[in-house]
Amino acid sequence: MDILLQQLINGVTVGSVYALVALGYTVVYGIIGLINFAHGDVVMVGAMAATTVAVALVGADPGGASAWVAVLGALLLAIPLCMALGWTAERFAYRPLRRAPRLAALITAIGVSIVIQNIAMMVWGRNYLSFPHIIEPRLYQIGGARISLLQILIIISAAAIMAGLLLIVHRTRLGTAMRATAQNREVAGLMGVNINVVISAAFVIGSALAAVAGVMVTTYYGVAQYTMGFLLGLKAFTAAVLGGIGNLGGAMLGGLLLGIIESLGAGYIGALTNGVFGSNYQDVFSFIVLIVVLVFRPSGLLGERVGDRA
Repeated sequence: MDILLQQLINGVTVGSVYALVALGYTVVYGIIGLINFAHGDVVMVGAMAATTVAVALVGADPGGASAWVAVLGALLLAIPLCMALGWTAERFAYRPLRRAPRLAALITAIGVSIVIQNIAMMVWGRNYLSFPHIIEPRLYQIGGARISLLQILIIISAAAIMAGLLLIVHRTRLGTAMRATAQNREVAGLMGVNINVVISAAFVIGSALAAVAGVMVTTYYGVAQYTMGFLLGLKAFTAAVLGGIGNLGGAMLGGLLLGIIESLGAGYIGALTNGVFGSNYQDVFSFIVLIVVLVFRPSGLLGERVGDRA
């Protein structure tokens, strides 16, 4: 039971990050029906930028750089940078293809992903960047398991951000415009909704979530590298499909479930296979889940609610 509880804690922590990234996929898909496969690389840019800022702040004051100052500085750079990146991709790569076949937009998204990866490689290089260990490694006991201060911060922050997004979508004029555009773009335009602004806002909001997720990832694992967005993006896309892509609640549920499934798989795969496979095979579970969902329930656990999907 101690191992089970520990793996559940680890799974909820990682799943919270998956949920934030999955929400970026869901918000964009819910409005324009595009799977933005470059979204994972936006997370990578946020992680790399955050690491650069944290290292610079710690290097400038090696004896007393506050963890909160370093993390806040990382967020203050990562979030605007990723928002600008998302807006640029929508404005110059996706908007001209808005009336083109979906395959054209999908291929363009893959191309944008490759471009972002190569730019990141030129800016930061091929090597891994290490995030400084500035957050106090304080541990708390829960039964026979342990949860760190960083894990608590990630879970609480992700929950607050997800609640804030729901409030924006369901309690603001922008959210009303987003839901109207998701239902019928042409009619919403005739009713006075600025479609271009709404779609750009969806990309900007999704990119801001990606930036926060990138900061969480690099602080949790301690490293960042220019190729990290590919696998993370695929896992978040799996989470969105698992919950029901186009459904905000589904993205949150899918992210948490995928994190728990992956964590439990990593914890028990060795015992189940008599040591043939180790925890390094945990990524396999994400793609097994994707295949199973696509075969048996393509609409996801909560389904795609078209009228409320954004």
